[in-house]
Amino acid sequence: MINKEKLELASEYFNKAYQLHMSGNIRDAIEAYKTSIGFYPTPKAHTFLGWAFSLNGNFDEAIEECKIAIDLDPDYGNPYNDIGSYLINQENYDEAVYWLEKAIEAPDYEPRHFPYYNLGRIYEKKGSWYSALKSYADALKYNPDYELARNAFVRLTAMMN
Repeated sequence: MINKEKLELASEYFNKAYQLHMSGNIRDAIEAYKTSIGFYPTPKAHTFLGWAFSLNGNFDEAIEECKIAIDLDPDYGNPYNDIGSYLINQENYDEAVYWLEKAIEAPDYEPRHFPYYNLGRIYEKKGSWYSALKSYADALKYNPDYELARNAFVRLTAMMN
């Protein structure tokens, strides 16, 4: 049975961590995420801790946190996309494709435009321009206002003409 008090403390520390994170205080955010996880580990807390690690360039630690999140809830899509994004930063494109495709397949994932955009970035870097355009277009289907995908689509289309 879940201890209600621990769950409330975990939520309180997660919210504090997120506020610190958004204000740019990554060091303290990391500590608050860890405290939240200590009270009650959630996939979201591990994913956000990974994101905080990534902002310090600690991509291996970020990936490990995301893998813990996936172990806790394989349906939660955010950590799959995040792993893909971190692997792109490490220029490990082939492995990133695997994780981004897992994000697309995940049943519980709201910002679906992110993995499509990230796939587009990979395909563009590899010179697969038509695949990149399709991925950018798919990102725009899910979020027509996503400027990064729109700009990438327009830029790549112009390059191909």
